[in-house]
Amino acid sequence: MMNTSNLRRRALMCGAAVTMALGAPSWALAQTSGTVEELVVTGSRVSEASVAIGADQATATVAITREALLSAPAGVTGLKMLESLPGFNVQANDALGMYEFGNSVSVRAFNFQQIGFLLDNIPMGRSDQFGGSPIYRYVDNENLARVTASAGSGDVGLPSYASLGPIVSYLTQVPDTEFGGVVSYSRGSDNLQRTFARLDLGEHNGFSGYVSGSWIHGDLWRGPGDIDRKHYEGKLRWEIGEGAITFQTVHNDYFDYDSPSITKAQYAGTAGDLFGRSGRSFAYLGYVPVLSITSPGITYSNTAYNQYYKQAVNSRQDHLYGLTYETPIGEALNLTLGAYYESKEGYGVSPEAYSTSLTNYNNERLIVPGLFAPKGLQYGLSTVDGTRQGVTGKLTWNLGIHALSAGVWLENDDYHRTQQRYNQVGGSPDGAPLLSEPVHLQRNYTSTRDTVEFFVKDTLSLLDERLHIDLGFKSLSVDYNIAGYRNPADFINRRQPSISKTWEDSFLPQVGAVFDVNSRDQIFASYSENMALPRGADDIFSAASPLAPGPEAETSTNWEIGYRANRPTFNASIVAYQTSFENRLQAFAAVVPGSSTTETFYQNVGAVKAHGAEFSGQWKPELLGGKVYFNSNLSYNIAEFQDNFATFAIAGKRVPDFPEWLWTGGITIEPVEGAVFNLSARHISSRFTNFVNSEKTDGYTIYNAYLDLGDGFGAGPFEQIKARVNVDNILDEDYLGTVNTTTNTAASFRPGPRRTIQFTLSAEF
Repeated sequence: MMNTSNLRRRALMCGAAVTMALGAPSWALAQTSGTVEELVVTGSRVSEASVAIGADQATATVAITREALLSAPAGVTGLKMLESLPGFNVQANDALGMYEFGNSVSVRAFNFQQIGFLLDNIPMGRSDQFGGSPIYRYVDNENLARVTASAGSGDVGLPSYASLGPIVSYLTQVPDTEFGGVVSYSRGSDNLQRTFARLDLGEHNGFSGYVSGSWIHGDLWRGPGDIDRKHYEGKLRWEIGEGAITFQTVHNDYFDYDSPSITKAQYAGTAGDLFGRSGRSFAYLGYVPVLSITSPGITYSNTAYNQYYKQAVNSRQDHLYGLTYETPIGEALNLTLGAYYESKEGYGVSPEAYSTSLTNYNNERLIVPGLFAPKGLQYGLSTVDGTRQGVTGKLTWNLGIHALSAGVWLENDDYHRTQQRYNQVGGSPDGAPLLSEPVHLQRNYTSTRDTVEFFVKDTLSLLDERLHIDLGFKSLSVDYNIAGYRNPADFINRRQPSISKTWEDSFLPQVGAVFDVNSRDQIFASYSENMALPRGADDIFSAASPLAPGPEAETSTNWEIGYRANRPTFNASIVAYQTSFENRLQAFAAVVPGSSTTETFYQNVGAVKAHGAEFSGQWKPELLGGKVYFNSNLSYNIAEFQDNFATFAIAGKRVPDFPEWLWTGGITIEPVEGAVFNLSARHISSRFTNFVNSEKTDGYTIYNAYLDLGDGFGAGPFEQIKARVNVDNILDEDYLGTVNTTTNTAASFRPGPRRTIQFTLSAEF
């Protein structure tokens, strides 16, 4: 069997051999130049070939245009927009994707935490909802120019320690050179209200900039509670000769109430729910029920009091600052330098039953000073805060047939978390928290991640620029440390361990090629290797055991080969791929050394392989007079475990929450100037929900539509006055969406949102 190092050497040797052979003058002189031309049809929702099918890219890369972003419901998250791209299985708890813990994404063999996200080339770090930097906190669609996604392998020069191949880049607009702005107001289902405003300062002696804000508030679509988000963005740009300095900032303030995940039995109403709940509207209670007393003298001792909605909330405040300097150095060199700083804080609340709190209190009360006996239901408070700061640098050099680039990325991520349980007034679930009365302590630790990454890449243009070959590699090193009280046992044993681990790989190659068959057709192929920081590293090392050595880094290899066609009335791309993913992390129970008890913790449990194909295309037939055009994406994916782990025979089983088939399609009609109507559909086939494949959830199809009116219409000081209506889930499909997968038991789900309607009025000035 060929080992990894031999595979790497052979991949690079093959790439070098191809380069040397095809670089010979006799080959170059025998060919004529052929660049894939752009789509020549027109339409307000037609994408150029570089966007629709990723023309000239060595990997399967597609994008979401600004027009598509602005046609989506106002306030929809940039993450949920990925559902329109081939291969991306996006699930959300609500129509806008606002509820953070209800979001999930899978693509090929990877999930949300194994995808790299960037905002204007600023890496987003971890995507963990609790303590991470998920991309949806940092963007408003109105400020985005484009979202570009590579489902299999992003460019080797894009910084990320989370990616095992997939990369999604969010690019914001540059400030407008003319003074002006835009305002919009939206109303929708579930008392949704959203306001957006942006002011462009215009260009003055090379200076330009904009500021924007959005304010959104609405009720949860199932159960009591609401969502509230205040979001601000700003950008300043100073053009210096042929270079420019850009400063940008984002501030996000978010608060919401949780909604529960439910099992199939709860959904079907066969779980014997104490409060008679069932179906997709299954929610937390909006009132404090009257329940039996299970512990004498403790009014709120019944475990079921944890179903009160005020005991499940989340709050986050995030601040990001970025500075970028771009300049040419002579005629052939270009330099880009970047720096960024992020700070965050927030908290989450979850209830703890009286009986659990009493046990934990008794375990700690003789050791940890200042504790109070529980009075009833406990207020479980978890807090997060921290900073993330980094620098990037990239130098590109055009030298004949070579386009050389090299760069470096350095980052420090400092994260602090606490988790404690407190009494509430009267022990009531509706009582004010008594933060001066801790019942027991669970966590108070700091974790750090110091990252160093550099890359080198050479793009060769051969055969009179008909063939482009990418040869590159990156080196990645992440030093991790966790110190403090990681779990209750640390408090009881009066210890604050400091545990360190380094994950590194000095040679992660990427090889790719694009060949212009003619001016309308391309063949492309790529191979890459990737390594990522283990998912949930803090949870891994927060377990009481094992302390060392810790898991190996997750690694992957990605192969792709594809074909692109671009014609006057259509373009299309099809790609076949194979992905191997090793050292998958999974939480499972195992015996604690030296005892007969079990503990749940993360360990590497084996490999996953995925293979499949993805198609993407758009067509504007002449037959219909250019007023109607179509788009479609189709994905086929088989992701399977390669190894058994513990006592579970999962080798050959499908990876849960990875559908075999994904399809999106739409028709856009422009009957008259200033009017655009779109009807789209999205189908997801059935998915297994646990590792042993003993349970699955049915597939479903969702239909959405929007109508845009007023393009080109103006009145008074306003221009481009538009009205838009969006309808999601037109047929009110009742389905189970986000899956919380399990090993061999019944999973829990978040029901998909019901039909929602939104009206938006916007104007530019």
